[in-house]
Amino acid sequence: MNTRQSSEQHSGGEGGSVLTASAIAQLTGGALEGDGDARVTSVASLDRAREGQLSFCASSKYATLLAETAASIVLITPDVAKSPSRAPARIIVDKPHDSLLALLPRLYVTPVRTPGVHPSAILGRGVRLGADVSIGPLVSLGAGAQVGDRVVIEAGVSVADNVLIGDESHLNSGVRVYANSQIGRRVILHSNVVVGSDGFGYVWKGNRHEKIPHVGRCIIEDDVEIGAGTTIDRGSIDDTVIGAGTKIDNLVMIAHNVRIGRLCMVAAQAGIAGSMRIGDGVVIGGQAGFHGHRTIGKGARIAAQSGVFGDVPPGETWSGYPARPHRESLRAQAALFRLTAMMKGIERILGVNGGTRGTVDDDR
Repeated sequence: MNTRQSSEQHSGGEGGSVLTASAIAQLTGGALEGDGDARVTSVASLDRAREGQLSFCASSKYATLLAETAASIVLITPDVAKSPSRAPARIIVDKPHDSLLALLPRLYVTPVRTPGVHPSAILGRGVRLGADVSIGPLVSLGAGAQVGDRVVIEAGVSVADNVLIGDESHLNSGVRVYANSQIGRRVILHSNVVVGSDGFGYVWKGNRHEKIPHVGRCIIEDDVEIGAGTTIDRGSIDDTVIGAGTKIDNLVMIAHNVRIGRLCMVAAQAGIAGSMRIGDGVVIGGQAGFHGHRTIGKGARIAAQSGVFGDVPPGETWSGYPARPHRESLRAQAALFRLTAMMKGIERILGVNGGTRGTVDDDR
């Protein structure tokens, strides 16, 4: 097997072109050490990389892996520039992860997609399609739906009545978009995302839970990406809004009337209850839960598995259950651990001075 075949095998068959070390140094603005003619066709981690692949090392704690990697070219930070490596070429850059942004589109070329509407797609009355759209098999577009230019809608997507989809957005297979929702430009919805479903709203009346009609919209602004299996409810009366540039991970639940600001990050399995207000630039860790009708200030950070029951001021980092300022949460945990040790000491003292406690002799 030649080098090209080997590298394609380890890249999952997605490699699209060949880059030399000299070309990579030019694209990233890095300092080249070693063989400028060394070539790569794909990217892999240090421990899995083979000949013909590019890898990277952004921390000295991975110096052992750097020394053993079989990669042909490695991107390294200045602090590991003197660490040993068998790679024929090394390129010193300040931020290897950032440098990959310039390289991955060249190594992994996106397949050219032929615009068109699959014969099995169903288009409702009054549907408007922009230029160069791609509509896959078994797609359903409801009456009055409007699809912008260069939009891609994959197989099995269901778009209900009067939905607006902005230019260059991409809806992956199995996405469901309820009526009257709005999706901005360059939005990516991964498989099985649900946008605009009814929220969990009921009133107790006549000895039963009466459903509150949801008449608000769900609005996804420009440049938002939403991970697989995430659900975002429409508003009950107000709108649910996801701000421009926000990125949401897989399996996140966002309830009705929530407003999330611009450029936020929400990790997997977070649950955000109704009418939350989340400011711009907020970062939310995985499995964090939020009580409704609260405000998270601009730039705040919520640690993973936190339970947020109150307002969080702008710029602060909160953690724990119930969530509180991070340093305070750490002190509370430390006090709890000390209390456990103290209780063990007290039990030992009672065992010596008070005899054995809690013993019942059933045979007496």
